[in-house]
Amino acid sequence: MSGRQLVSERIGQFFIGEDRLEYTEYGGGEAWVVLLHGQLMPRRMQQPLARALAAEGLHVVTLDLLGHGRSDRPADPLVYSMSAFGEQVMALLDHLGVDEAVIGGTSLGANVSLEAFMHAPDRVRGLIVEMPVLDNALEAGLVVFGPMMLCARYLPFTVRALRAVTRPIPRGLVPFWAGIALDTFDQQPASMAAVLHGIVFGRIAPPSRARRAIDVPTLVVGHPKDPIHPAADAAMLAEEVPGARFVQAQSILEWRVRPERLDAITAEFARECWHDRLGHRRVGS
Repeated sequence: MSGRQLVSERIGQFFIGEDRLEYTEYGGGEAWVVLLHGQLMPRRMQQPLARALAAEGLHVVTLDLLGHGRSDRPADPLVYSMSAFGEQVMALLDHLGVDEAVIGGTSLGANVSLEAFMHAPDRVRGLIVEMPVLDNALEAGLVVFGPMMLCARYLPFTVRALRAVTRPIPRGLVPFWAGIALDTFDQQPASMAAVLHGIVFGRIAPPSRARRAIDVPTLVVGHPKDPIHPAADAAMLAEEVPGARFVQAQSILEWRVRPERLDAITAEFARECWHDRLGHRRVGS
C-alpha cells in the first residue's frame, strides 16, 4: 500500500422515521465503501481500516447501526433484525445520494453486509466479509450472547454498573482497542436486551441457497481458533459464493494489531471493484 496519508473525516447523521443514525465519512471521490461494526461495538472500530482505504483513494463511510454507538438506541426488540440493519445500509446510501458501494463488515457487520446485498443486489459493487456468523457458530453465539441478553433484561444493574465504571475513563488516555472495548461496555440495559433479542431470535444470515446466488466480487476473511466466528463458516461462505476469495488471518488479533497485510489485501480488492472509476493510478504515485 502507499504510505499513510491524512484524509478528510466528516461526521453526519440521517433519520429513519424518528430514529437517528450517525456515520463518519473518510476521503472523497466516487468509489464508495461502507464498513460496518461488530455486535454491540461502535463504528469507530473500523476507523483504522477506513483511514487506510481512504488513503488509497476510496470514499469510505462507517455507520453506527441502530442500537449501537452514537446512533439512537430504542428499547423495542421489534426494530432490530439483520434484514432491518441491511435496510439501514441502503437508507445510508440514499441519504448520501450513492447508487452503488462496496459493503463490508466484521461479525455482525459481515452478516449485515450479506443482508444488504439480499435487499438491493444491484446497489452492491462488492462484499468484504470478515468473521461471518453462520451455521458453525450458532451454538457458541447462543452460549455467549444468551446470558448477556438475560443479564440486560433481568439483572440490569450489572450493565449499569459496568457502564458507570468504564464510561468516565478518557478514551484518549488508553490504547485504541482498549478504548473500543470501553465503548462496547457503554450500554443501556433496555436497548442492549432489545438488540440481542432481535438478533438471537431473528434470521442470523441469509440461507445457503441465497448465499450461492451472490454474484458480486466477494472477499471473505476468516480467523483460526475463534469459536464464535469459526474459520469454517468463512471457508463455507467462500465456497458457496461463486468466485469468492478466501483469506485466512494469521490469528484473531492480526487485523487489530498488525493490520498491514490484511489492509493491503482489502484495499486491492476494493480498488478492483471500482477499477473503472480508479483506473490503475495509485494514490500518491
